[in-house]
Amino acid sequence: MDLTNLIWPVGSLSVMGIVFGAALAYASQKFEVAVDNRVEAIDAILPQANCGACGYPGCASYAEAVVGGEVVSLCSVGGAPVTAKIAKIMGVDNVDEAKRMVAKVKCMGGNNCIDDAVYEGLEGCLAKTFVAGGPKSCKYGCLGDGDCVDVCEFDALHINELGVAQVDPDNCVGCTLCVAACPKHLIEMVPDSCRVHVLCKNEELGGHVKKNCSVACIGCKLCEKACKFDAIHVIDNLARIDYDKCTNCMACVKVCPTKAIEGILPQKKVLDAVESA
Repeated sequence: MDLTNLIWPVGSLSVMGIVFGAALAYASQKFEVAVDNRVEAIDAILPQANCGACGYPGCASYAEAVVGGEVVSLCSVGGAPVTAKIAKIMGVDNVDEAKRMVAKVKCMGGNNCIDDAVYEGLEGCLAKTFVAGGPKSCKYGCLGDGDCVDVCEFDALHINELGVAQVDPDNCVGCTLCVAACPKHLIEMVPDSCRVHVLCKNEELGGHVKKNCSVACIGCKLCEKACKFDAIHVIDNLARIDYDKCTNCMACVKVCPTKAIEGILPQKKVLDAVESA
């Protein structure tokens, strides 16, 4: 065998490898994009939940946005401690923290809401809605199959004894995954500081609503009349709270005849709607 036939190809490939390697090395230095060390520093202190609650696809993208001057305090998972660390890295003082938002299921029908039919088919809230909106007489109510529970990565959602999804605000990080998962659009983000919530989404007329669910809002406007702060109004037959005006006075809770309005005391106890002040 003529070794020349082997040496020339191997030698040629070696020379080409050296040339291309040198060219790549030069190009990497010539066209290198400088990376701000603050991006890595911020990414390192983020919780790496990659939940998307901040509006960015992941923690790394959020870190880049912070360094780019777009945001500072949008990490609901990390909360105030992470915000403080980010502010220190960015050299920012007196950062205004974003109001902590948590999910709230606007329904407590469950066993209080009668079934209109017997459902037989695929399990899951979404699947049930494709069959006449689900078996409940109240077409606005929670179906209790836990589509929202399945997407929650923080153990903040459970199906309670009434068969309704319920949020644990202590575990909720405000990622909004459950909001998107609920086919009935029953889950809303509310300020954690607010203790008063209308737990109903039914916009039908009062008599028909109460016939189907004993704890539904009937649009009677007693809450609206009782509120001294113009914080609650009945719109489209449903009481709605303006959280910017609500003072947690509980006046609306006490006058609601169906107890559709929840009032939570700071110690997490539900205020009796008929208890005197």
